[in-house]
Amino acid sequence: MALWVATMFSDDINSDPVVLVGGGFAGLTTALSLSRHQDRPKIVLIEPRDKFVFVPLLYELLSDELNSWEIAPSYDSLIEDRGIVLIKDKVKSIKTNKMQVITESGLELNYSKVLISTGAKPNDYGIKGVAEHALKFHCLRDVELLRELINDLRGTIKALPNSLVIVGGSFSGIELACKLSDLLDQTIDIHLIESGDRLLPQGKSFNQEQSEKALIHRGIRIHLRTEVLEITADKVHARTSDDMKSHDFVLQHRGLIWTAGSKAVFPEILPSPSLKNGKISIDSSLNLIGYKNIMAAGDVCSVQGIICPATAQVAIKQGELVARNLINSMKGIDPKAFEFNDQGEMLSLGIGEASITAWGFTISGPLGFHIRRITYLVKMLDKALGIRSASSWLLGFKKNVFYENNQLNSDSN
Repeated sequence: MALWVATMFSDDINSDPVVLVGGGFAGLTTALSLSRHQDRPKIVLIEPRDKFVFVPLLYELLSDELNSWEIAPSYDSLIEDRGIVLIKDKVKSIKTNKMQVITESGLELNYSKVLISTGAKPNDYGIKGVAEHALKFHCLRDVELLRELINDLRGTIKALPNSLVIVGGSFSGIELACKLSDLLDQTIDIHLIESGDRLLPQGKSFNQEQSEKALIHRGIRIHLRTEVLEITADKVHARTSDDMKSHDFVLQHRGLIWTAGSKAVFPEILPSPSLKNGKISIDSSLNLIGYKNIMAAGDVCSVQGIICPATAQVAIKQGELVARNLINSMKGIDPKAFEFNDQGEMLSLGIGEASITAWGFTISGPLGFHIRRITYLVKMLDKALGIRSASSWLLGFKKNVFYENNQLNSDSN
């Protein structure tokens, strides 16, 4: 493997590459941004998955509003002819004193700079039964498992009184609750459990209001100030606290989906870096505090002095800055500091509906859905894929309009 990597850079084997550890929004954005520069460094992207997943649109994949090729293109197709070496592996450790990355397959790769962008995974907080009995919604496999559950519920739903439970009342939980309610035609009780005082605790006020309306309209049962104590194969044990009192209760369930938080995932770094709330601490230029030649971006890190949400928007902006600073460092230019400019937030609220607070305006409903779709098309990391997806969407939209007009004419006759 080491010989193969060296061969890919045969023009200058004495210069070590920039190694990007993790191909999520931050890592892939960095790779693609660097590849656009004529005087770019050698680029190695280490990522174990075959496909990049545009996670904010997983909900539309679940509801068949989007196709898998639109939100999960292969890494090979995204980096083709861009001068990026892709190693399908997972990094085991980073030895900063040797400036070396060690992969699980045993590859030892020297680097000139390294970026850690390995993201986060669902956090079960050590609650009994979550790992064994809860579904997640984080990757393509999760979509497949949830589809299987939906099909199972559709087949037996009327004969059984059991419920579908979603834990976590932030973006993921709310979006899933609305999609699942629509997919199941509101024929099953859906319970949404949130430990805080209100839904979407970090969200914009308009989106909070629209989320609550969407959930109530669908008859979704909301449990605020409620913590999960234990999960079994068919029950969830929970406790609701209010006015210094608490009440324990049990819900039977046919399926439980866990969206209650995440935790950073990163390889062993030697010597160990400083952490904040389980995330790697970085300075305003996205460098690990106390380290040279090692950076971090996305959900894996915490920027000193700045509070940033764990969103694709932030990861993409940080990836762009990492690339810019790497190019500047080659030219002897001081690095730029990361500045978080909140461009707003969007969330899906059922099939064909969404809520948006962005660019100085608020909107919800079907129009919000279309604006959200257009916005994400623009944000596609591969422009050709975005154009192809837009064409598919517009053709489908025209077909739907044609069908609806024909139906109206038929009904009037």
